[in-house]
Amino acid sequence: MGVVDLADFRTFVVAAIPGLIEGAHKGHGLGDRFLRHVERTTLLLHQVDVSSSGRDPIEDYEIINRELTAYDSQLGARDQIVVATKIDALDEEKRLESLRARAAKDERKFFAISSVTGAGVRELIRAVGNEVEHHRRHKLPRVRDDMMIGARA
Repeated sequence: MGVVDLADFRTFVVAAIPGLIEGAHKGHGLGDRFLRHVERTTLLLHQVDVSSSGRDPIEDYEIINRELTAYDSQLGARDQIVVATKIDALDEEKRLESLRARAAKDERKFFAISSVTGAGVRELIRAVGNEVEHHRRHKLPRVRDDMMIGARA
């Protein structure tokens, strides 16, 4: 858990939730404990590894969203920003573009970042700050503070 303090005096709380696994909504792994924390969030920051790790980013994205919806349909419908991570280790642009297209199909904002090089991180933080501010201004339902999570398969 941490606080992001933007230069324009806006702050918001971030809570990182470790990766969920398939079956989390049934209690597999630590899933249901993690999902209870996710319920307290305003905005989901869904991080998906697009590096050439051998995993399928679309499948990882879909698993997390199925788990969120299976646990609670309102949680599955919560505002979500999709973040392609590890773009510095990407050797197939197709992996990134297929996730971008899937996010667009689901009408979700999309960012591609690298924690190693810093590419896209500043833009993502600014966008998250703007989304949190949007929720505050329009008094959209908040469960607790302005928590947000990073969900990863």
